[in-house]
Amino acid sequence: MSDEIKHECGLAYIRLRKPFSYFLQKHGTVTYGLNKLYLLMEKQHNRGQDGAGLAVVKLNTEPGNPFLHRMRSSAQQPIADLFFQVGQAIQELEKYQPDIKQHPGLMKGHLPFLGELLLGHLRYGTQGKNNVEFCHPFIKCDLLPGKNLALAGNFNLVNTDELFEQINMHPGDFQKQSDLAAMLEVLHHYLCDEDALHPNEASISSVLKKATPLFDGGYTIGGLLGNGHSFVMRDAHGIRPAYYYINDEVIVAASERAAIRTTFNVGENEVLELMPGMALIVDDSGNYRIEKILEPKERRACSFERIYFSRGSDEKIYRERIALGQHLSETVLQSINNDLKNTIFSYIPNTAEVAFYGLVKGMEAYLNKIKVERILSWDRDFSEEKLEEMINRKIRQEKIAIKDVKLRTFITEDANRNEMVQHVYDITYGTVRKHEDTLVVIDDSIVRGTTLKESIVRMLSRLMPKKIIVVSSAPQIRYPDCYGIDMSKLGDFIAFRAAIALLNERGMGHVINEVQERIIQLKEGNLLHTENVVRQIYKPFTTQEISDKIAQLITPPEVDLPIQVIYQTIEDLHDSCPTNTGDWYFTGNYPTPGGNRVVNKAFLNYLQGKNERGY
Repeated sequence: MSDEIKHECGLAYIRLRKPFSYFLQKHGTVTYGLNKLYLLMEKQHNRGQDGAGLAVVKLNTEPGNPFLHRMRSSAQQPIADLFFQVGQAIQELEKYQPDIKQHPGLMKGHLPFLGELLLGHLRYGTQGKNNVEFCHPFIKCDLLPGKNLALAGNFNLVNTDELFEQINMHPGDFQKQSDLAAMLEVLHHYLCDEDALHPNEASISSVLKKATPLFDGGYTIGGLLGNGHSFVMRDAHGIRPAYYYINDEVIVAASERAAIRTTFNVGENEVLELMPGMALIVDDSGNYRIEKILEPKERRACSFERIYFSRGSDEKIYRERIALGQHLSETVLQSINNDLKNTIFSYIPNTAEVAFYGLVKGMEAYLNKIKVERILSWDRDFSEEKLEEMINRKIRQEKIAIKDVKLRTFITEDANRNEMVQHVYDITYGTVRKHEDTLVVIDDSIVRGTTLKESIVRMLSRLMPKKIIVVSSAPQIRYPDCYGIDMSKLGDFIAFRAAIALLNERGMGHVINEVQERIIQLKEGNLLHTENVVRQIYKPFTTQEISDKIAQLITPPEVDLPIQVIYQTIEDLHDSCPTNTGDWYFTGNYPTPGGNRVVNKAFLNYLQGKNERGY
């Protein structure tokens, strides 16, 4: 998306089911698991660039020797940094014994991160600071192996304060800033209770069934225990994604299906989805089971996974993004009065490319229909030149904008910074006939509208088209997210600002006051979680009215050509992405009570000028 938002984290889990000697003999390397973990993380690098981490558990270590190791990095390229350090450790060992890679026992004994259980994580910071201390996995250490826990996940929780209260814990400054810290403390609390009953053989199933009902949020979590047991679990609504693959050599789980397929070279049907409320539980012998931990609720898998977040190399996601673009074609045709001859189509940014293909497919279908109708209407009255001209008509496509990835907006003063932002993208001159061509550009979503106004619209206007139409493959983003995406401040949303502007322009400021009064009333009764009052802000207006206002807001004062904004409809979103029906950021229909509490608090924060999240 042209407005960057920080979003989903990525999870990578591998359990080796064969000894290291097996992998050396069959695959030619004792570091097979580490190699695959690197690929699994790298193929999901889109999910986190604030940091990365890995944890490893070694099985059957001698008493007194370390069995749990962790390493984290917040370097500019954190995945590369982690595995560079692993590689350096191997090179150091080879100095003293050049053939050590041919001796699995020695390698395991001397290389800290050569273990049978591996957990990797990619972090996009949505809570806490962006430094290494906040990178997953987090660990709890104990003298007893079964009470050691490494935990990582893709999630946000909205009830961390309540979680600490549940276990009678007074969190420190660090814990207050991290929902993973809260989740870790709760899980470890119940792990210790269970371990007291069954020393070093605590039931993961029992721990999860006691702890996870307390979590209000969307999550996929992975955990390693020091005694060799491990798990991956998904929330009851299936908000966050989780997939797994199992053969006789490995048990694998990750946030994206395509990452597993590519890393292990397997077919689509071999990689299964971990269903909502279920856990993949693996014991210390490598035996596994899929167990229901929470009663599955209405499936509300995040639709942004399909629109933008997940990599489009997954064939289903690719088809869905094509469909998102195709669904917009009829509305776009209407907006250009079916004048394809004088319309150029393009996309910004690169992540919108697949939806762009879908939009063009819709245009091609219309153009081919017109070609057939025109040719049939000629009967036999046409020349070869006339027929050739008709057949060769094409949809006009151009690479209008190119992002200058090397440009950094390092100047912080607003006036100078806005000048720099204008040049984040370069335009391709000579592609548009001045004052004749309409320019249609598709974005995967429009969040804040800042980049559109300060950079893209200004830049495109220099080409002097007759009109600019900005198309969003996602619906209007109206409400905060609190389940893994860093969209928590109402004032950031261009759709919200448009609705507020319309209320003020039309003398309907009383609606804002009424919403505020209702939220305060709910807050006093500790009932913020019971309803989304902010919906009333949008209720007086049609989607088109808000879109038209957004078009005004993203038009710089000096641009005097028409700007139009077209959004995907909710209905077409669900038709395109039928398995991922989570749409609370568009509709305000939150899957858990915590969502209502967050949006109501976000509204009060907006009115009070507080630049902070609602949870």
